[in-house]
Amino acid sequence: MNIQGLLKDEIAGWKTWEKTWFILATLSVFILSLLSNNNLLSLITAVTGVISIICSGKGKLTGFVFGAINATLYAYIAFTSMYYGEMLLNIFYFLPMEFYGFYIWSKNMNPETKEVNKKALSNKNRIIVAIAVILGGLCYGFILQHFNDAMPFVDALLSILSIITMFLAIEMYMENWILWICVNILRILLWIYSTMNGLNNIPMVLMSSVYLINSIIMFVKWKREVDSNTINS
Repeated sequence: MNIQGLLKDEIAGWKTWEKTWFILATLSVFILSLLSNNNLLSLITAVTGVISIICSGKGKLTGFVFGAINATLYAYIAFTSMYYGEMLLNIFYFLPMEFYGFYIWSKNMNPETKEVNKKALSNKNRIIVAIAVILGGLCYGFILQHFNDAMPFVDALLSILSIITMFLAIEMYMENWILWICVNILRILLWIYSTMNGLNNIPMVLMSSVYLINSIIMFVKWKREVDSNTINS
């Protein structure tokens, strides 16, 4: 895929409400981050994160490009806030998975919609995912507890949820957005706690809040498309 063709496909197919949401969410986080008197690094992290998840929700490859930038910056902020689970997750999982995701999605783009194809998990696999999240969160929580993590079990659950969710997203399952909703609720609590304890991470709270709204919007979008494809198949 050449660069010119990629850029053309990334721009194509955006509905009016999607463009409006993209502009509104990005500007809101940018302006509110400026007003919170935070540093440039946090501001860039918040904005790239919002762009990444909206483009991913649209089914565009650009989401992985901005996702790679966001994962790198977010890891540094998490490290300075002593959220080591979040830091390790972004450096050793999210960052490489952004490149892998770009490759997988590029092979599964719908030539008509210019978006990635979407599908749903079976009920059996949904149960397996739920068990993996619970057991993984508990085990990892005990590990982080030994490293004086600020919130070990919340951080652990967030990490395990994020690992599984990223995998489901790359494999184009609509259920990834349900798990992202859970992830973003936990992230909001995590960064509020950090801010209340003297670390000014307001942009991270704002970014996670926009993530949460976007996750709800994109779950509805993906579910409608999956249901439509099922009826038409």
